[in-house]
Amino acid sequence: MMQEEYLDSLRSKPSEQIEKMEAYARENGVPIMEPSGIDFLMQLIRMHQPSNILEVGTAIGYSAIRMLEASENSHIVTIERDSKRYEEAVSNVKQFGVEDRIKILHGDALELETEVADEGPFDLLFIDAAKGKYEEFFHLYAPMLTERGVIISDNVLFKGFVADDGQASARMAKIAGKIRKFNEWLVRHPDYHTTIVPVGDGVAITVKK
Repeated sequence: MMQEEYLDSLRSKPSEQIEKMEAYARENGVPIMEPSGIDFLMQLIRMHQPSNILEVGTAIGYSAIRMLEASENSHIVTIERDSKRYEEAVSNVKQFGVEDRIKILHGDALELETEVADEGPFDLLFIDAAKGKYEEFFHLYAPMLTERGVIISDNVLFKGFVADDGQASARMAKIAGKIRKFNEWLVRHPDYHTTIVPVGDGVAITVKK
């Protein structure tokens, strides 16, 4: 048994509602966190217990709902640009009965600074949207964190192509190149400590120095 299969065999089975969301995402090509990645994120949230979370990239609401599972007393503000996914996220949040704790903003995250600032400050920032704009999201929203704030960035290894894009398509190689630049900028940032963990599709954990 391979290491990943062994870890999968130990993973707790999610609820039927969550499994339905995961199946929908697979069938419709919706990018959600990989199982090991979401497990890791949820464990970080259990440890950190953030009161106020900002998520850039809602998709269908999967990660926001899972984060709330890990910290029921948290409040989450999450941003989605795509109209169809925004509507799906609104529907899913209502189905789970957590619309009082998850607020979904519809629009481009780079244009909602004022609206988001009104909801802050935040204890945790989760970046999981347009890969080429991670640094812009960081610049815009990291200043809205509390002193103990944590920044989590997903997909920072991008299917392994960040380390080696020799087998990637031109489009994938371009995205991998942008993420590579973000990773290098992030780990060298003079004001933050960052660790990149090879779990899921690669997760970066950043805290203030």
